[in-house]
Amino acid sequence: MNKLKDFLILEEDKLNWKMVLLFILIAYVFNIAVRYIYISYMGDIPQLYWNGHLIINNPDGFAWAEGARDILAGFHQQNDLSRIDAPASYLIAFFAKLLPFVSFDVLLEYLPGFLGALIVIPIILIGRVLGSAWAGFLAALLSGMAWSYYHRTMFGYLDTDMLIIVLPVFALWRIIWSLKNKDKRFFFLAPLVEILMLEWHGGLFNVANGFFIMAALYAAIFSRDKDSFLFLLFLIIPVLPLAFLYKLIVLAVLYGIVLKINVTDKVKINVNYILLGVIGIYILTVGFPWIMGVLKSGYFTRAVTNTEEGLKYFSVVNTVREAGHISYDTLVHRISGSWLGFVFGAAGYILLSIRYPVILISLPMVVLGLFAIRGGLRFTIFAVPFFAIGNAYIAYLTGKLLSRIFISDKVAKSSVYVISFFVMAGFIYPNYKHIHQYLVPSTISNQEVVVLDKLKHIANRNDYVLTWWDYGYAIRYYADVKTLADGGKHSGEVNFPVSFALTRNLLASRNMAVLDVFQTEYNYKHNKESDYLKDMMQKYNFKDPNKFLAYASSDKIKLPQIKKDIYYYLPLRMMNIFPTVAIFSNVDLKTGKRKNHFFFKSDRYQVKSNVVYLIDGIRIDLNKGVVIIGRQLIPIKILALAAYDKNGKLQKSIKKIHSSGLNVVYMKSYGKWLIMDDFYFNSAYIQLFVFENTQGLFEPVILNPLVKVYKVKK
Repeated sequence: MNKLKDFLILEEDKLNWKMVLLFILIAYVFNIAVRYIYISYMGDIPQLYWNGHLIINNPDGFAWAEGARDILAGFHQQNDLSRIDAPASYLIAFFAKLLPFVSFDVLLEYLPGFLGALIVIPIILIGRVLGSAWAGFLAALLSGMAWSYYHRTMFGYLDTDMLIIVLPVFALWRIIWSLKNKDKRFFFLAPLVEILMLEWHGGLFNVANGFFIMAALYAAIFSRDKDSFLFLLFLIIPVLPLAFLYKLIVLAVLYGIVLKINVTDKVKINVNYILLGVIGIYILTVGFPWIMGVLKSGYFTRAVTNTEEGLKYFSVVNTVREAGHISYDTLVHRISGSWLGFVFGAAGYILLSIRYPVILISLPMVVLGLFAIRGGLRFTIFAVPFFAIGNAYIAYLTGKLLSRIFISDKVAKSSVYVISFFVMAGFIYPNYKHIHQYLVPSTISNQEVVVLDKLKHIANRNDYVLTWWDYGYAIRYYADVKTLADGGKHSGEVNFPVSFALTRNLLASRNMAVLDVFQTEYNYKHNKESDYLKDMMQKYNFKDPNKFLAYASSDKIKLPQIKKDIYYYLPLRMMNIFPTVAIFSNVDLKTGKRKNHFFFKSDRYQVKSNVVYLIDGIRIDLNKGVVIIGRQLIPIKILALAAYDKNGKLQKSIKKIHSSGLNVVYMKSYGKWLIMDDFYFNSAYIQLFVFENTQGLFEPVILNPLVKVYKVKK
């Protein structure tokens, strides 16, 4: 047992700081270099570029870009939802001022990669604290370019993810360092980093809270000394329910007290009493509320609709792809790049935890990463650094073992570096290979940006654009207008009126758009955050939501006067998510029960003997006028054709075949077949985008094959 324990030791490499800095530089340059692979491939696809620069490939990125732009400009429109107060926006603006010779577009393109690659620094420093900067170096090579970490810190992926792992791993390094070295002069660093990381992203509270719990367990089980207990007093500060500035003040006061007081054995008892008091406060103010909040989280309940009293809206968490359940294979590859890497990474992490229990303080991040199997792929990123550390530990031990067996003692120590490097290369290669194959499109194409740039010169900054929330940030960034929903404002109550406007007939759509804009402006003016639809119902003296929606869909309603113009932004890409868009308003608001409608789209088809063969075994028999789904023969109610002529004008043909059934639309210029019921066929999106039918309620503004923009007629 002692021999095994000795074998598991990370033997001190005693490298000076120059060598450590060299390791950091090499690992950083390597992780930056692999990110240029994406740039080299994307350069051949002009649709992904605007003004010669790569378009942001993450929807949320436009929010930080907009905020930074407005910070630099020194102004923005009132209630335009610009993220001018967001740390990410401030950081981008800071670098823009720091690097005036770099264009803003270039900064947006490259900043995520250069910041994300900083993960190598704390990883190498953790290795050094445990005993081997070399092992940390091996882990750093992988941790910065493993699947999910690369995906979310690649060039063009502008988001808070560029520091969301870097900051907590820096904090972890300082926690481990403090518990091992027990130097009170530096106790403030770990909580300071945690306070900053919580300011960067509030969602990291779970990580900070987990760090405190694990550090407390480590101190109680393994350290059991006054300095470790003192450090816990510092470490609890970030998770206390205090504002950012107050946390800094408490930290500064505690630091001053600890430095001035000579902690004697007598004071040690007092420290223990204080510690018990702090733990009690933690349980009451942080621990219990945190546990209850986690258990009630939508990631656990997966509630389709809200369960509170009032209107039953559809929950947005059910439609976010990143929050959906993932397979074990996806989990494994996103964390380690291969099953082999995952298994050895887990084994290495377990062995390292046995030999160096202090590394278990990272367990909250590992658990959060593995939670992705239920919570969605966005969480896998949290486990990446520690599986990489596990891989590096296995590589190190392999080199150590083989050197002892096959290589003479004279060169054994040097051979450990060589062997462990090649073993680590085996773990790295699947991830490197994946990067060569990973080509992600931008959030919005350059042709769509062209449309938004035109709209910027047509619409007023105070005008509203109605569209699905996926496109909200990009619209505000490029067109500089207001939106009703975006990536941060898309709760069920916000999405309902937007979904209603996109999926109901043109009259109902126009009415709801006006009501939504009016109520949004009213709430801004009166500083209200109440339910929009409830307020609409109250204004028109309705208690039954279904009766109100019927009234709001008719020509009997007297619409409020609004000064703002309302534009509809209808991209072709919305066709792919249109059923999802519809879900949010296809809910009985009294019961939460969903209403089902039929919509089917196919881009692949074959035509034989006037029968159209689509995917999933669905057929359209044009001779008999029926749609065949499995064994069902459903009559075609309307058969429609929409195509552009040589002059770019839309030509359409609409024929009624039967009195009831499904409607079939052939979008010839797009190579798409649509099959839908009357609900979808009569929707504003289909009528405006596919058929350009306005019924005198909308005015065409920009008609592009990929995007169509209309203005609501007043």
